[in-house]
Amino acid sequence: MNSEPGSPPTSRGGTIIAVGDSLTVGFGVAPGRSYPALLERKLREAGYDYRVINAGINGEKSGEALARIGRILLLKPDIVILQTGTNDGLRNVSPEEMKGNIEAAVRTLVENGVTVVLAGMRNLIRRKGNYDERFAAAYPEISGKLGVILIPWFLAGVAGEPGLNRADGIHPTAEGYRIVVETVYPFVVEAIERVATLQAIPPQ
Repeated sequence: MNSEPGSPPTSRGGTIIAVGDSLTVGFGVAPGRSYPALLERKLREAGYDYRVINAGINGEKSGEALARIGRILLLKPDIVILQTGTNDGLRNVSPEEMKGNIEAAVRTLVENGVTVVLAGMRNLIRRKGNYDERFAAAYPEISGKLGVILIPWFLAGVAGEPGLNRADGIHPTAEGYRIVVETVYPFVVEAIERVATLQAIPPQ
């Protein structure tokens, strides 16, 4: 329960693990300017006693993210932000295969009591046919099916903006990551509130 409107929920604090690819690592910027580092700073400034661990791996595809979910669980996360699929799109992995990998990863986390924030992604290069539409649709479909929190578009306001991305057009600059954090933040607060509610439920 909140002590007053707008105040952080009563919570013992906890651990957030940011799982993802180079967009989570913060490729091209100093570690302190990656989105997980900036997110932790913003949460603490707002009174949320949460640590954010950057568990990104450059070049990782969704199948590789799925393969290491067991190792992520060993870190005892309260919340996992799952950002994956970018490299699937770049390497022409079928959206159906990607969706299956992400759904399996999310299901495993949920079954182990982790609150999941799923980062919605879009294919960063145009492909023929309806590939891009199928790709983007995978994320809300998974969120709806498994009841997890969805960030509709992780790179909202950043993707395609030359001044906010490196020369490759894929990886944000430090300023781009600041915008990413503003996008991610309210969904993470929603996840923290879910965790606080679960903590307040007495054991049966």
